Amino acid sequence: MKTMFWNVDTLVDFMHEDGKLYVPEAESLEPNLEKLTAIAKDYGINVVNVADSHDEDSIELSDNPDYVTTFPPHCMYGTIGANYVSATTPEDAYTADWRESLDEKAVEEHRNIVLTKNDFDVFHEERGSPHVNRVMEILDSGRAVVYGVAANVCVNFAVEGLLERGIEVYVVADAIKG
Repeated sequence: MKTMFWNVDTLVDFMHEDGKLYVPEAESLEPNLEKLTAIAKDYGINVVNVADSHDEDSIELSDNPDYVTTFPPHCMYGTIGANYVSATTPEDAYTADWRESLDEKAVEEHRNIVLTKNDFDVFHEERGSPHVNRVMEILDSGRAVVYGVAANVCVNFAVEGLLERGIEVYVVADAIKG
């Protein structure tokens, strides 16, 4: 069975203390995230790198957030906060942006795929990635190793979505924070 890595939101705004929506102690994960990135590279493992990528009209953004369904602006498209931390920056990646159409040939040709999303849940039918299911079909992996932030939100949605699609899921306990 083919394995893929599933990197969830290891972005500056979540991972660094000065980020817009910092996950406490997330930077402590970086040595383990760096090891996972190296393993994927060394063994030629496909990595699906999921990334929040919001516009100003994103439904989850609010100036008066409830921190349940709405949050302050974060991971705004084109900002430093929407970039991956150095430990997980995808090398030679194809970005399947939720705002654009999918280039299936590019998915086939790249080991690193970035799936941008406009929701907590990459699998959300309206605001997740419209490309997630097709990318998974192209990669044809039956197993996913999941890591990233935030464990109780986006990582959880990723795990549930993968399981619902019949993927065998392993979560790296020392590479997630909530």
